[in-house]
Amino acid sequence: MKRYSVLYLITLVIMVPLDFLFLGVLAKDFYQSRVGEMLGPVNAPAAVVFYLVYVVGILVFASGSPEATTKTALINGALFGFFAYATYDLTNLAVLKQWSTAVALIDMSWGVAITAFVAWAGKFLSDKIAG
Repeated sequence: MKRYSVLYLITLVIMVPLDFLFLGVLAKDFYQSRVGEMLGPVNAPAAVVFYLVYVVGILVFASGSPEATTKTALINGALFGFFAYATYDLTNLAVLKQWSTAVALIDMSWGVAITAFVAWAGKFLSDKIAG
């Protein structure tokens, strides 16, 4: 149980600031210019629940298995990120007027990158800490 708790906390602590950096600073103008009319204030409770649940998904599908290695965590994290973000982005592309192919591709790419990285980093660091 300790191993999973450490893995979960490390993964969460890495993911949240990276996602805030990307969405709130690096890609803020990109999203604002393309879907700005749809954006409102951040719903903090929903955001918190998203991160808590998404990190569980990362552990279940990428890094939490006893057989997981840093390599499999990276690969499975990329796949999990792709399928999760593709579900969101392609659904939005299908039904929202302001959701463009560019937004979908950038967001899906970010989902793959961040999920692969945090799955790998969480596994790597938790192995060092919890063994």
